[in-house]
Amino acid sequence: MLRSVNINLYVRKGEFITFLGPSGCGKTTTLRMIAGFEMPTSGKILLHGKDISALPPNCRPVNTVFQKYALFPHLNVFENVAFGLKMKRVATTVTDKKGNQKTKMMKLPKEVISEKVKKALEIVDLSGFEKRSISTLSGGQQQRIAIARAIVNEPEILLLDEPLGALDLKMRKEMQLELKAMHKRLGITFIYVTHDQEEALTMSDTIVVMADGAIQQIGTPEMIYNEPKNTFVADFIGESNIFSGVMPKDGQVRFCGKAFNCLDGGFEKDEPVDVVVRPEDVTITAYEDGTLKGKVTSVIFKGIHYQILVQCGRYEIEIQSTTTPKVGDMVGLLIQPDGIHVMKKKFRVNKFSGIITKRNTVEFGDGEFECDVTQLYPGSHLDEEGYLITAKGEKIDLTDTEVNVEVGLHDITMSDNQDEGGAQGNIISLIYKSEYYRYIVRTENEEDYVLACEDLWNENDRVSLIIPKEKIRLTLKIAEGTK
Repeated sequence: MLRSVNINLYVRKGEFITFLGPSGCGKTTTLRMIAGFEMPTSGKILLHGKDISALPPNCRPVNTVFQKYALFPHLNVFENVAFGLKMKRVATTVTDKKGNQKTKMMKLPKEVISEKVKKALEIVDLSGFEKRSISTLSGGQQQRIAIARAIVNEPEILLLDEPLGALDLKMRKEMQLELKAMHKRLGITFIYVTHDQEEALTMSDTIVVMADGAIQQIGTPEMIYNEPKNTFVADFIGESNIFSGVMPKDGQVRFCGKAFNCLDGGFEKDEPVDVVVRPEDVTITAYEDGTLKGKVTSVIFKGIHYQILVQCGRYEIEIQSTTTPKVGDMVGLLIQPDGIHVMKKKFRVNKFSGIITKRNTVEFGDGEFECDVTQLYPGSHLDEEGYLITAKGEKIDLTDTEVNVEVGLHDITMSDNQDEGGAQGNIISLIYKSEYYRYIVRTENEEDYVLACEDLWNENDRVSLIIPKEKIRLTLKIAEGTK
């Protein structure tokens, strides 16, 4: 289910724009709303400044190409491409026997349909295939027929929902280039949906990176890759080394236990930050010359470069290089200022609203946990009946007391024993941050826990969450209108 969030973007006429993100992020739902197959619960979809949110699909100047081609197997190529044109009715002025002119909705003439189909097949490089049976075509040819059927109606916007997903790798790469060339020939707006990063980088004028129903970043392929806005974008687009760091001052950042010069600024003094370094921006040098020093643990040939892993203390760093160190070599690593990307840390602590129960536990985040309620009143203690006694001797029943709850990312552990933790959920995201994995676990009622763990779990794993009572920080929720 797509979470209810606000998204706002514009698409320029004639642009090739791609919605990119993992499964379930909302990209297809957004495309279906543009097509008219789903209605937005709020907001507007504007075309040339006119709200088309309530228009049915057949009244919108858009056509959609799906991953499953949905071609008619009993019709030949010509009949498949011409199907929409044969169903189409256009306003035509006719003169009756009395000389009166009337406007009637009439079918397109056969010669017009034939000419439009011929032109569409030329665009997808399938001229002369009109009489071929669909069953005799390859996957790539069927996909091009599906595109021809969509463009033959001359839409202003062509929507493509993972149209290359069913093709093999070689055919997919060929079709990427063909689609890009086709877009230039047609000059119409393409809105494309994919979870394939290479596909998006290859074809797009603009990429919209989405996660969890929200837009993470909008930009050109170069901007998205070279200047990721957050760690999700950095991790999802290409390979990245992601570190936790601190910004002592503008132009300097500390991570992996060392200080580095960088080009970023505008942070508070000693503000915790996330640091992204692309593998190709790490240079291997002599051991004594490196800012970082470590041991080569893996070397894998990738065709145009080697993928190299170097263990620097507790930090694992990936490098892409044409040099070929050996496993076990001790090497130095250098990172230039323009290869370091500093961004604000999105997740620093989990914050929830909670309620104290009659058992002096706390309910928050779709779960219930043991806690130390005495921290709510300094100097207090619990009596034998479980009532809180303040430092002044006042007796308080905390049942249903509203509190603020904070839990650190490193204070939560996961278990596959569903009865062991105070809350349960599914892992919806994981990002490797050089020394640990950062996970997001979502509960049934869509409460999110963010945690750090050295162990590797899989996305969608069902886990329970364990939080020691001493790690749960509680403060009284101040009633509205009071100080």
